[in-house]
Amino acid sequence: MSHNLLKGKRGIIFGALDENSIAWKTAERVFEEGGSFVLTNAPVAMRMGAINTLAEKTNSQVIPADATSLEDLENLIEKSMEILGGKLDFVLHSIGMSVNVRKGRHYTNLNYDWSQKGWDVSALSFHKTMQTLYKKEAMNEWGSIVALTYMAAQRVFPDYNDMADNKAYLESIARSFGYFFGTDHKVRVNTISQSPTPTTAGKGVKGFDGFIEYADKMSPLGNATADECADYTITLFSDLTKKVTLQNLYHDGGFSNVGVSQLVMDKFVDEE
Repeated sequence: MSHNLLKGKRGIIFGALDENSIAWKTAERVFEEGGSFVLTNAPVAMRMGAINTLAEKTNSQVIPADATSLEDLENLIEKSMEILGGKLDFVLHSIGMSVNVRKGRHYTNLNYDWSQKGWDVSALSFHKTMQTLYKKEAMNEWGSIVALTYMAAQRVFPDYNDMADNKAYLESIARSFGYFFGTDHKVRVNTISQSPTPTTAGKGVKGFDGFIEYADKMSPLGNATADECADYTITLFSDLTKKVTLQNLYHDGGFSNVGVSQLVMDKFVDEE
């Protein structure tokens, strides 16, 4: 049921690849809540996904952009403001990629060219996006910028590989740039640390199915779904959270604060 939380608000959503992606679910929810937006993804990702279906469903336009290219980002932001009729109120950065993970390179044997590519796509692109928004004064006061992250930025998850480093860097950018965006333009910047979610990117991590079950058993409320993450993102785009900024917000059913759960303990006792 719509409450028009985002009525009149406009923005850009990065990373809607297919209907499993959090960006896709968020776009649907923004539309339901009365917001308007431009969808964007890298040209190569757009060929793989079904973004035009989402655009039709949400009455939005698609602008291809490589988030690592300043030229593409400038074009994206300028055209978005033209299409939407003014400055932006929200931006979702939902991009992550590791070539080392894709090609099965172990963390102790990284290809550094691949690492650099993954870092540029997954983390530095967030700085590039915000720097372009900042320089163009493209955000309205009390606007909200959100990036998606994962708890491997703080704790060891062996198979998450160099994506863990990328997410740690991403979270640092959110705090550092968020300070300047807040003091200079009254714009909020936060990251959402989401439960492991069976998206196209998530499924690429080795042992993902076993891990998602473990996380579910560790979390008092169970894993947060992509739909639930979209709901949470909507609250951060809305005026209900105007003073929330520089935060890494855990949306994980309580997983991040649990040492061990009874369900996990019982499983080990059963195996003895």
